[in-house]
Amino acid sequence: MDINEFVLSHEKAIRSGFFFGILALMASWEILAPRRALTVSKTIRWVNNLGIVFLNSAIVRLLFPAAAVGVAAFAAEQGWGLFNYVQAPFWLAVLASVVIMDFVIYLQHVMVHAIPVLWRLHRVHHADLDFDVTTGARFHTLEIILSMLIKFAVILLLGPPLLAVVIFEVVLNFTAMFNHANVRLPAAVDRVLRWFVVTPDMHRVHHSVEDDEANSNFGFNLPWWDRLFGTYRAQPRAGHEGMTIGIRKYRSVNAVSWLPGMLWLPFRGRISDYAINRRRWSDNGADEGSNER
Repeated sequence: MDINEFVLSHEKAIRSGFFFGILALMASWEILAPRRALTVSKTIRWVNNLGIVFLNSAIVRLLFPAAAVGVAAFAAEQGWGLFNYVQAPFWLAVLASVVIMDFVIYLQHVMVHAIPVLWRLHRVHHADLDFDVTTGARFHTLEIILSMLIKFAVILLLGPPLLAVVIFEVVLNFTAMFNHANVRLPAAVDRVLRWFVVTPDMHRVHHSVEDDEANSNFGFNLPWWDRLFGTYRAQPRAGHEGMTIGIRKYRSVNAVSWLPGMLWLPFRGRISDYAINRRRWSDNGADEGSNER
């Protein structure tokens, strides 16, 4: 059995094994060294956050049974995509594919903040009133479907090796749960680590109720894109213990922490003119404009 056959045969088991293993690891770490005190019942949040994860997984499997690795196999069979045209060493094709796909995730994340109708979907992720490992997998079903379609398009254009797709999925899964975890890292470790991977303290800023903080630190895995494109913010103004998590407009537990409320959230309210950095901020962080999130 060659590597492609192995990946195709075991992709689901590999991804599931890593998901549950990382979830258990980060959940244990949160108990041993929490960064912040939670404000909402952990039972309510975990049951509903994981509920939407399992709902999304079932729908994705129903709509896209081949998943991303199946699309990569199809692209290879048809000879589609950059790395099916360009002869490159296997290791380079794998490494370049993972980095390029991560960059696309960064761009996609910026896009769902910048386009009002997509922000309505993405605010399900941001409306969580606390920030822990389950927040990293809490997304509206329609956003998950959109994300899959974007991923398929990138795979067809890029033609990545099957191994690269599985590595990317596993690494993204790991880092999403790691950088959303309610864990405490020594400050010196965090300062060094955030040059190589998005850390919890780096990403937590992105979940602030303050618009300029929420519109920063878009990276999920590699931190370089935020630094390169000027969307990096080192710390929240109020500090990690003092900052407020979520969206200012949606603070009801029933509306944002229960599964029915999460599924309905994109359809609540009018579509506003929300867009990245529409507000003007003074040097001390005071709001000089008004905009509805």
